[in-house]
Amino acid sequence: MADTPDRPRRPGGPPKGKRPGSAHPAKGAPARGKSASSGDRPQRAGDKPSWRKREEGASGRPKRDGQQRGGQPREGHQGDFPKRDAQRGGDRKRDGERRLWTRDGKPARGDASARERETPEDRDPYGTKSVRSRHDAPVIPEDVVPNQLDRVARAQLKTLSKENADEVARHLVMAARLIAEDPELAHRHAVSAGRRAGRIAVVRETLAITAYATGDYALALRELRTYRRISGRDDQLPMMVDSERGLGRPEKALELGRSVPRASLPVEVQVELAIAMSGARLDLGQVDAALVELQIPQLTPDTAFSWSPALFDAYATVLEDLGRADEAQLWFTRSDLATAALSSSDDADDLEIEVFEEEIEDEAEDEAESDTERLDD
Repeated sequence: MADTPDRPRRPGGPPKGKRPGSAHPAKGAPARGKSASSGDRPQRAGDKPSWRKREEGASGRPKRDGQQRGGQPREGHQGDFPKRDAQRGGDRKRDGERRLWTRDGKPARGDASARERETPEDRDPYGTKSVRSRHDAPVIPEDVVPNQLDRVARAQLKTLSKENADEVARHLVMAARLIAEDPELAHRHAVSAGRRAGRIAVVRETLAITAYATGDYALALRELRTYRRISGRDDQLPMMVDSERGLGRPEKALELGRSVPRASLPVEVQVELAIAMSGARLDLGQVDAALVELQIPQLTPDTAFSWSPALFDAYATVLEDLGRADEAQLWFTRSDLATAALSSSDDADDLEIEVFEEEIEDEAEDEAESDTERLDD
């Protein structure tokens, strides 16, 4: 069979001198170890231009910026290696160690050197840690024992180890003991309990209450949200409303107070929420609406419960702002009588104590007579 002359190959076809599926060179191909020069044959489609070949180095690859002949970079240049590493999401150190970064720009978990460069504020922006093995905790007196904690609160600590649960219980006891006389120290005890048991609802609740007592309403609101998420309860909704007020956001406080059906809350929480909502109305200058917020079924003048003194006082305060001084004085007197009646009972939270109108009227008359006598003198 006669040899067919070489034909110009189509663009994208197999290179000349190599037949598909054959290990032997085709006819007319240069011998192994030799290369055909550009002058041996005419330029065909797909071949590199002559100017491109002249710029290739000894390795046959195009030169990069700042690279000498032979493929070695010039002194003072690093080529495009750092750029390529950055495009792949990494960064190469001088010693060859690779540091990984996440999409949000933070160091990956395996990069210990990057974590060491972080400041404590970066790792804990709010100054509270759920669990920390070592920290400076306030001293607890020896007479404080875990059994002094409320039984319901103590039951929530059963998920902890016994040693840790006992220490958390003692801090909670100290927080409850100091909340009235030393709120700052009580808050330190609550923070210590939070560092040991940050996933316990009663711990986050105590931390919120002590923060509220110290005037840190932002922390109180944040901890109350956490407590609400952990426990699924709305019993601290009035304090959340008051915290919004403390942050200067009465409109948001009213919106938060209306976010939960009033009937779904315990009676005591309903009363506290009404007082907080009335305060938010006063912050907005809506005095008439503040009085309406307090006109709830629990505002009964002839009976006293544990929430009655605070409700009577709030109602009397709004009456004073409306200029109704006589009615305000009457409700202040009822508050005093309710307080005295509740303090004389050993189980004031469970008993309904009657406060008769005659006692209030007699006391008001006595005060009026004493004022008249002082004027006569």
